Amino acid sequence: MPTTTINPSKELIEKAFKAQQAYSIQLRQSKTSERIRKLRRLLSAIENYTPQIEEALLKDFQKPPTETLLTEIFSTIADIKHSIKHLRTWMKPTEVSTPMTLLGSSSKIHYEPKGVCLIIAPWNYPFFLALGPLVYAIAAGNTAMIKPSELTPHTAQLIKQLIAETFEEKEVTVFEGGVDISTHLLACPFDHIFFTGSPQVGKIVMGAAAKNLTSVTLELGGKSPTIIDESANLSDAAEKITWGKFLNAGQTCIAPDYILVSKSQYANFLKKMKAAIEKAYNPNKLGIDASDSFARIVNEKHFNRLNSLLEDARNQGAEIAFGGQVNPETNFIAPTLLCEVSESMAVLQEEIFGPILPILTYSDKTEVVNIINSKPKPLAMYIFSEEKSNTNYYLENTSAGGVCVNDCVAHIVNPNLPFGGVNNSGIGKTHGIFGFKAFSNEKAVLYQRTGFTSLKPLYPPYNGTVRKMADMLVKWF
Repeated sequence: MPTTTINPSKELIEKAFKAQQAYSIQLRQSKTSERIRKLRRLLSAIENYTPQIEEALLKDFQKPPTETLLTEIFSTIADIKHSIKHLRTWMKPTEVSTPMTLLGSSSKIHYEPKGVCLIIAPWNYPFFLALGPLVYAIAAGNTAMIKPSELTPHTAQLIKQLIAETFEEKEVTVFEGGVDISTHLLACPFDHIFFTGSPQVGKIVMGAAAKNLTSVTLELGGKSPTIIDESANLSDAAEKITWGKFLNAGQTCIAPDYILVSKSQYANFLKKMKAAIEKAYNPNKLGIDASDSFARIVNEKHFNRLNSLLEDARNQGAEIAFGGQVNPETNFIAPTLLCEVSESMAVLQEEIFGPILPILTYSDKTEVVNIINSKPKPLAMYIFSEEKSNTNYYLENTSAGGVCVNDCVAHIVNPNLPFGGVNNSGIGKTHGIFGFKAFSNEKAVLYQRTGFTSLKPLYPPYNGTVRKMADMLVKWF
């Protein structure tokens, strides 16, 4: 008889899933103090591993250690500390009002853990976007399985080691690997899936989740526009856009993707942007490729994709106003400003996710709105303006997951703001209480009195008196 081949990875995943499934039932009754202890363990581990985290990201794509400290380590630690501070309040049942039709009863929302959760992390912020969601999974009382990106192997290995030293496998575990591991994981009937990545892969994750009717949080991306009107402070805007766009070499889901600048401001804005880039990445005039403050593209595949975007734009008549230098041996692409761009170019059709910034000009506000609304709803939008009426016009006539006025990227730092996309740029929100709720079931509970209630007079048999009361109910309530 033929023997059945057992896939070791699949077998290990199924074993871990069953262990977490059993343990998750116990966690439904976990107290605030227990969850806080777990968060403190994670906090301590991250603090102890800080040098190794910086080293891993430097090896994976030459991410500057200070940038890693700010965007990967600090961001995760801030989420943990905020959760510890507010968790007792988050976990309390929330009392809500009860309508007159239920006179005598009371209503509350109880927050219960969803159960076993899967976190699929991307490569661009491989530590923060793996451990950040974990913070909220733990805060909400869940178990979790993490799939870090195989494109940042040093960070993935470090995450696996850190988690193994901090948690039991039945609490939190990590599975490294490629598409095959993701496929095995997605076949399990998780209670919630938190995915960060591209819209294309997000559709695959959502399709797999649908087979088990698993809820999802999808943090995706898109073409985040940046508007600079005739009243904007250009020096300030240029500094902030340079930071937000070229942070992590542009490999940020909420990075400004393209600029819409008023024609009256175009020439001066371009001048200010060039100066801001030089100040940030070439202060010693040794070349940006010598800067220790600028990351590299994560791998050859993504380097080639971005280089193709540049070549396509050039071939169609775009002008490189700044940058354009590339080095395939080191996956280096300089901060690049593209002018004379048109909608036929790939750089305006797909998310760039790299240090290339197309700049378009406009004459009036309706033109700006039409361009933004012609594309899928973005994850973020940025407005630089000193005119409140202009800002309100753009807010009211466009849609985006989040908006910064006179800044960019900064909204992700505020844990009291929900973070997430709309449609193509994402489903669901995270950060702060929104992250806690993403991993919680908001259970409705009605507390009714014993004996006579306002509903009993409406019970069958449906005689004339009941009908009159029903008519009054419809008319007056």
